[in-house]
Amino acid sequence: MTTRVLIVEDHQMTLVGIKMLLEKQNNIEVVGEATNGLEAVTLSESTQPDVILMDIGLPEMDGVEATQKIKATHPGQRIIMLTSKDNERDVFAALAAGADAYCMKGISIEALAKAIEAVKEGTAWLDPAVARMVLGRFQGNAPVQATPDANKTDALVLIDCPLTARELEVLKLIVDGMSNPEIAEALTITKATAKAHVHSILQKLCVDDRTQAAVLAMRQRYV
Repeated sequence: MTTRVLIVEDHQMTLVGIKMLLEKQNNIEVVGEATNGLEAVTLSESTQPDVILMDIGLPEMDGVEATQKIKATHPGQRIIMLTSKDNERDVFAALAAGADAYCMKGISIEALAKAIEAVKEGTAWLDPAVARMVLGRFQGNAPVQATPDANKTDALVLIDCPLTARELEVLKLIVDGMSNPEIAEALTITKATAKAHVHSILQKLCVDDRTQAAVLAMRQRYV
């Protein structure tokens, strides 16, 4: 199924380059282009994209505010922050506004296409450097395990989790910072089995590494 994408970028050459690369992907259709935050909000209504690629440093209205406004009226539209800004303030402001993913502009088109598909299906996606920043904040200032929403049960939180019960056990140990040998010892399984479980988890969650898996687990309350 084709994924409808809206690009929000104020640098014309960058916008054209992103559009050309995306249009070469068989399952992606670029349905609109915006050069400022106000235009992004308007086009999100008129073009009804599945995924929005949103820069942060935009005129008229920045990408964080535009994300917040779009999510308030169209929570089902997925937003990927595609930016060169990797400072903590921008990262956490974007995630707090409701961004579903945070990618740096140096990302390959293959990885970007993968991120677009992942967020369309409801999976969070973070650039590895950003994921380490977020994970560090969780580990340093807050409990690893998020408190469930008072209006939700654990069953509702976990209903969309693609992992098996055993993989969830392994994922929890990944969040705890354990290596494959340590996971194997903790679960009384072989190192090869532990490695296979970790590989399966990364594949199912559409993430590149253990750090992204840990951040996703906390954000989606899988553990």
